[in-house]
Amino acid sequence: MVELKTNTSIDAMYEAGQVVARALTAVRKAADVGVSPLELDEVAHDVLREAGASSPFLGYRPSFAPTPFPAVLCVSVNDAIVHGIPTGQPLRDGDLVSIDFGAQLDGWVGDSALTFTVGTPRPADLRLIDAAERALAAGIEAAVVGNRIGDIAHAVGAVCRAGGYGIPDGFGGHGVGRHMHEDPPVPNEGRPGRGMRLRHGMVLAIEPMLIAGGGDGYHEAPDGWTLRTNDGSRAAHAEHTVAITDAGPRILTERR
Repeated sequence: MVELKTNTSIDAMYEAGQVVARALTAVRKAADVGVSPLELDEVAHDVLREAGASSPFLGYRPSFAPTPFPAVLCVSVNDAIVHGIPTGQPLRDGDLVSIDFGAQLDGWVGDSALTFTVGTPRPADLRLIDAAERALAAGIEAAVVGNRIGDIAHAVGAVCRAGGYGIPDGFGGHGVGRHMHEDPPVPNEGRPGRGMRLRHGMVLAIEPMLIAGGGDGYHEAPDGWTLRTNDGSRAAHAEHTVAITDAGPRILTERR
């Protein structure tokens, strides 16, 4: 069931989204060669404390997970696509890092992700990041009243495939509201004009995930959470929480 949010609820979700935006900005600033993902998790935790917000990630345990998620921040490095558990292993020069973060404030959730390099970047990684951001922008542009979920999926997938990148099969975006994962699912590839029609008040997490090697395959790491590319190639992840409104898409997690 899809819950349509009121304008007041969307404004409240914007406040939650701005906690997410501040955390991602702080984490990105703190990330450097020699800094560990666990240290980045603490940076994100500090932002939550300062805002009086809580984490929808910490303790989350979907049906596939062997254990509850132990952190407030997902940190996926190099060939990790999503759901990376922060570790004490310091980041190395040239690492490609995706961070995914959520915050719950006054009962509403925001969810966003970005990918960046630390130290000396590889040109191929910069192209991958650019494609992920362009795919996200294309998905947001398609998130207008009267379009369908398939229009978002097609817009995202077209950018990914045009760059020769893979798309992890079965993973994509989702509705957001009182809970981190709500209906409807938002695939990262699909046919335009198909699926649920977009209406004012729908709030969606649009989140392209790209595999540099071009294949769509992935596997679960021994920790039961991290998803890694089958071919060992690097991956990128970009995400915003977006409200569908009569005035056009409103990015609730926009970083300033």
